[in-house]
Amino acid sequence: MTRTEATPPAASPRRFSVASWQVTLGVAMLVLGFLVAAQLQGQAPRVRYSTQERPPLVQTAEELQLAQDQLKAQILSLREQIAGAQVSAAGNDARVSQLNDALREARTSAGLLEMEGPGMVLQLGDSTLPVPPDRAPGDYLVSANDLRDLIGELWIAGAEAVSVNGERIGVATAMTDIGTTVLINSAYLQAPYRVSAIGPDEMYDRLTTSPSFLQFVEGRVSPFGLELGVARPESVAVAAYAGNINLVESRAVDSSAPR
Repeated sequence: MTRTEATPPAASPRRFSVASWQVTLGVAMLVLGFLVAAQLQGQAPRVRYSTQERPPLVQTAEELQLAQDQLKAQILSLREQIAGAQVSAAGNDARVSQLNDALREARTSAGLLEMEGPGMVLQLGDSTLPVPPDRAPGDYLVSANDLRDLIGELWIAGAEAVSVNGERIGVATAMTDIGTTVLINSAYLQAPYRVSAIGPDEMYDRLTTSPSFLQFVEGRVSPFGLELGVARPESVAVAAYAGNINLVESRAVDSSAPR
């Protein structure tokens, strides 16, 4: 009887396996890269006031710009003082509390906190009129210039805080027309635009009797059929500024130091 030897089975090719944590890490790094790129591309351009605008608006904008820069520097200085006090004098609760109060006051003045108080709400919407063949369709839409003019009139009338559709307005706020939308603080907003303003009781009378505001209504709102409404609720809420404060060249100066 002939003996037959069994042939060993052929070895299967070796498979390479990837650990699940490596896949998770790779996906996380890819998502992080997209987020960083989106953040860099989403920074809104800064809009500067032209010297061709009405002198009162230009002067008000320059004064607010200076005040905002000073407040930003003050906030950074107070943050450094708070951190130093917590490290070197952890038991000095009174000093830390005092610095926190000063920081809150500075943040309030800079628009970094949500505010509530008396005021008014204006709503500016696009026109519903048919566009004549000889006119540009954009003339019948609310533009960034329209919002700047209206907000400028509110500052002159005594407004202390202003927001548009929940976006806090500061002197560094950029407003740019993007198609049928307006870009404000890196947010794309569409009409109707709800402009909330906190200010004294006489702010309404100052605004509605201002010659420049009446000129805005007669020369821009009425001819093109833009929709403008005004309300005076018991209380007005203005959202906090949601952007970042980035100071590169500025530094805080001790107010007690000689100049």
